[in-house]
Amino acid sequence: MGQWVLGVLLAAAAMVAAAAQERPVPSVGERPLPDFKTFSAKVREHLATDSERQSGYVFQERRTEQKVDESGKVTDQDVKVFEVYPGLEGEERYRRLIEENGKPVPSEKLAKEDRERKEEVEKYVRQVATPASREKHAREMGRRRQRYTAAIDDLFRVYDIKMIRRERIDGHDTIFSTLTPNGVKPQTDDGKMMSHFKARAWVSESEYELVRVEVEAVKDLSIGMGLLARVHQGTVASFERRKVNNEAWLPAKVTWTASGRLLLFRRLRLRGISEFSAYRKFSVDTDWRISEK
Repeated sequence: MGQWVLGVLLAAAAMVAAAAQERPVPSVGERPLPDFKTFSAKVREHLATDSERQSGYVFQERRTEQKVDESGKVTDQDVKVFEVYPGLEGEERYRRLIEENGKPVPSEKLAKEDRERKEEVEKYVRQVATPASREKHAREMGRRRQRYTAAIDDLFRVYDIKMIRRERIDGHDTIFSTLTPNGVKPQTDDGKMMSHFKARAWVSESEYELVRVEVEAVKDLSIGMGLLARVHQGTVASFERRKVNNEAWLPAKVTWTASGRLLLFRRLRLRGISEFSAYRKFSVDTDWRISEK
């Protein structure tokens, strides 16, 4: 499914419950839903992209991608397991492939890749050891924050957002809300993508964290002027977070099902699952294997 829409929706949707334009009247004896203005302020304090959340951790990602026929039967499947490390500047993350379709990657291949990665890291360290490089990095981080803030603003611009009810997920009371495109013209590229999707989101009532979100394409979306790919109406994805080690809410699972057309000619039906586990705090001294090679 990629980062082209979920990267914004999955992080920013944590604010949806607080932005509701109307709130249902609770039944007799039912606990009222939270005041959305107060809830909004608390949720904003906890907002962060998943890249930021995961940047302090090493973890494993098990990625399953399937091709399916018109009846839904799997015709091809690829399963890869990665060790995932924080990336260098301009690199979202570093994925170290350790298993493919049930077979461990040969140790000699891993050792070779680790040596190459170590060289990249050493080169990067030398390059960023100058004031000019640090200033450049600071400017880039500023631009990313500005884009993220603008995308959040657009989320509230392009959606009608309604607080619906309280639901319990994995022992947590959550506030369930819906996001429906309202036809308002977006002002950012991220907003343009969002306007092609409707969403449902569940936010922890006590911790103000996104627990689950589901998105569905309500109209076709062209990528690369329609020459690269076209995502069709009905494409769906879901995203789940879990509290890890009683300290942080981190991605647990992403699932998606899509149909599209590649390079105008080839029709694709795809299904995928990414599962995240084995989180541990990242330490340059002790946890980055390639530094030991």
